[in-house]
Amino acid sequence: MSGLPVLGAGGWGTALAVNAARNGPVRLWARRADFARTLADQRVNAEYLPGVTLPAGLEVTAHLGEAITDAPFVLVVVPSVGVPDLLAALPRDLGVVLCAKGLAPDGGQLSVLARQLGFTRVAVLSGPNHAEEIGRGLPAATVVASRDGGFARSVQAALMTPGLRVYTSDDETGVELGGVLKNVMAVAAGLVDGLNLGDNAKSALITRGLREMNRYLTALGAREETVYGLSGLGDLVATATSRHSRNRAAGEAIARGEHPGQGGKIVEGLRTAGLLDAWAAAHGHDLPIVRAVAHVTRGEWTPGDGVARLMEREAKPEQH
Repeated sequence: MSGLPVLGAGGWGTALAVNAARNGPVRLWARRADFARTLADQRVNAEYLPGVTLPAGLEVTAHLGEAITDAPFVLVVVPSVGVPDLLAALPRDLGVVLCAKGLAPDGGQLSVLARQLGFTRVAVLSGPNHAEEIGRGLPAATVVASRDGGFARSVQAALMTPGLRVYTSDDETGVELGGVLKNVMAVAAGLVDGLNLGDNAKSALITRGLREMNRYLTALGAREETVYGLSGLGDLVATATSRHSRNRAAGEAIARGEHPGQGGKIVEGLRTAGLLDAWAAAHGHDLPIVRAVAHVTRGEWTPGDGVARLMEREAKPEQH
């Protein structure tokens, strides 16, 4: 086999593989052998990305060693909880592009974890990118960020197609954590939708959520212009408003008293809310929307309690 390895055959991994196959050969790795055989035989990922045909240049395998042979870098597109184990199984001379929008088990950045494990070429990919649309070739844009500008440009060249415009950045922290925090804000937006609180409430939630993202990201060294770029504001708008958004749908389900899961698919924002709430408490940071989502998703507050606590906070200037 030869081609760009995409490790993870969920909806996002499949969409990235289909997009990259427009430029050349791709190897899509699926963890389960039976699932890999199904994808190879049926040429469609009916479980995670129905309706999108896998192109001829996309090969599927369940053998990790086979997938990464002779590859200069790989796209790591498994849920954040699975990233540590997958990184541990990869050769350290590989470049890794982290595509999960979540945190490491200790609440830290996955890119930091990758470097701690010995990887020297690390990048993160994030933006307003719904798999359902990118898999179909609808126009979209994303950002690949790395401290290594040459590596970022290599990834850009591999993924940029007529349907996906890829920008580069050296603000690794801003791009990675923007994609993480917007998931929590999207859960909050879903709570607003599920409670039928209206457009005014949702607009205010998104705007104040962006302000909260800015406080968190810049406290960790991100640049403000990144917060207001594709991986921050862009991704927040898409994830908080789209019918495709798993995080928004989870919040809506919670507000209706239903289970937030979607066919066993991981909702990153639910896990992230608790990790970020703990970080804010430990470091003395004010992340009220994160706190409300964390308490609601843990069942400690009702959705109505969360709204009331946000609305009853002390009066202050908008730019406080």
